Amino acid sequence: MRILYYCQHVLGVGHFHRSLEICRACSGAHQVTMIVGGPDIEVGNQPFDFLTLPGLQMDAQFSRLEPCDPDLGLEKIKAARIETLLSFFHAALPDCLILELYPFGRKAFRFELTPLLEAARQKSCAVLCSLRDILVEKKTDRSMWEDRVVDTLNSCFDGLLVHADPRVVKLDATFGPVEKLKVPILYTGFVTPGPRPDARSTIRTGLGLKDTDKLVVASIGSGSVGSHLLEAVAASADRRITSPSLHFRLFAGPYCPPDVVAKLRSSRRQNLVIERFADHFVDWLAAADLSVSMAGYNTSMNTLAAGVPALMLPFEQNREQRLRVEQLIADHSIRMLEEKDLEPERLAALMAAQLQAGRYRTWLDLDGARQTALLVEKL
Repeated sequence: MRILYYCQHVLGVGHFHRSLEICRACSGAHQVTMIVGGPDIEVGNQPFDFLTLPGLQMDAQFSRLEPCDPDLGLEKIKAARIETLLSFFHAALPDCLILELYPFGRKAFRFELTPLLEAARQKSCAVLCSLRDILVEKKTDRSMWEDRVVDTLNSCFDGLLVHADPRVVKLDATFGPVEKLKVPILYTGFVTPGPRPDARSTIRTGLGLKDTDKLVVASIGSGSVGSHLLEAVAASADRRITSPSLHFRLFAGPYCPPDVVAKLRSSRRQNLVIERFADHFVDWLAAADLSVSMAGYNTSMNTLAAGVPALMLPFEQNREQRLRVEQLIADHSIRMLEEKDLEPERLAALMAAQLQAGRYRTWLDLDGARQTALLVEKL
């Protein structure tokens, strides 16, 4: 079977890396091409192909599209993307087209997705939506948005893949008119890679850590937001936690501002190291004794897969991450952080307490990538 998977990231990289995991799973038995067209991301070698469209991203105010290359014109890039996308579709003749997030989001990309959906309908290509667990709430024009989503799904799609465990979260938690949807809603389980079997011992041996040493891994996903969390962790390490057996590894993300990274790296502590990114981040969580992070989808699921005790700070601009942490606290060694908790003395005390929490094995379904591949085959 030939599968095209469209993923357009515009701010962070969570959508992108979840899509990578799904494409890897589907490529085990099928020919997969992942269509991308946002800011550059290092992906390494993958068992599937990529179609890279001329880059588009959202502006700093997240209000309009702009070229990733400022020397190129927006309208010219749009026209080139449409031509490239449709030419590739007609040449590939796919059996299945999967659109990540759309029509629940990515409205700004309707200029190319509407003609792509029309082409799919003409060629009798199955069309599926790939959706994460929790939607960002719409603060204005909610009813108009809901009507548009329902109409688009019912007229252009054959199924909706929700990457969540329905025992803890279902689509109707953040999308009201579920009963109006005529397409099947299929829950895949959460999508995450698991740590390699030897990840903990390999990483800790490479760092020269003893069994009694404690490793704290702090991260903020792509680094687009949340740098103040890393600054708080670094300040807590400098001011309060002095044990030589405690080691910190901070991951700033590929989009974290360079001046923030430089400030973090100015610390004189030998047991505090700043990294940009890790290819298989879940391995670091397996090696860690505590994770301090934002509560994005990928990091949260990586945390569960590794079974590592965690402190999670939800993004305050919307309720998505807060809802996720509230769901994960039960039966897991996870505690929610509030902004007031980032005061260095308070954060140091919280980290010390959470380091005493035990590892766990989650009861949630984390096999979403493989089950997505199976559902695509059935559809």
